[in-house]
Amino acid sequence: MSQMTLDTLSHLRDPLLFKWHVISLFAFVVYIYAVEIERKNWDLVLAGLVVWGMDTFLEIINALFLYFSKFSAVWMEIGPTSYQIFIGLNIETYFMFAVMGIVFGKMLPKDKNRKILGLPNRWFFIVINSLFCVFIEVLLNHMGVLVWNYHWWNFPNVWLIILFGYAPYFLGAYYIIDLPSMKNKICLVSALWFIDLIALAVLLPLGVI
Repeated sequence: MSQMTLDTLSHLRDPLLFKWHVISLFAFVVYIYAVEIERKNWDLVLAGLVVWGMDTFLEIINALFLYFSKFSAVWMEIGPTSYQIFIGLNIETYFMFAVMGIVFGKMLPKDKNRKILGLPNRWFFIVINSLFCVFIEVLLNHMGVLVWNYHWWNFPNVWLIILFGYAPYFLGAYYIIDLPSMKNKICLVSALWFIDLIALAVLLPLGVI
């Protein structure tokens, strides 16, 4: 394994890293959801949950990549944290992903047929938001707190990060928002989290992730 992989694994899910500001971050996430629930903005609540669930799924896949490669995960978050959940995800970032679907969902025009710069507005925001998020990741990588050990998932080869790292988040969130049936929305989000929870229940005790 790479040295950075070993360093990150050394404090994976270490309770001694816990800092009390985690409680404040959690309260912030709860507040964001409470506001949207109070306003009955169920589409935004479900958009938030779908991005949160998709991020959990991708982090499981990333951890499995490390398990089978025996060298490095595709991405790794290193440096100070209040809790390292997975090899590529700390709790601060996880709480950010928890509200990301809500935040970016608020940007959408109510008219889904409206075009921006000649593009359907959903696709416009998928592209713009994905580029913005990858730009932030490039900065984090430059700072040395987000590690990419593979040339195909590294600057300047960031297209895979755009296509598979962020575009699916926004595509999933906007699809849920535009889906006509509330029943189908709830079923899809529930299915995603069911897969996540089953994977965690099986893989965590085995020490695979």
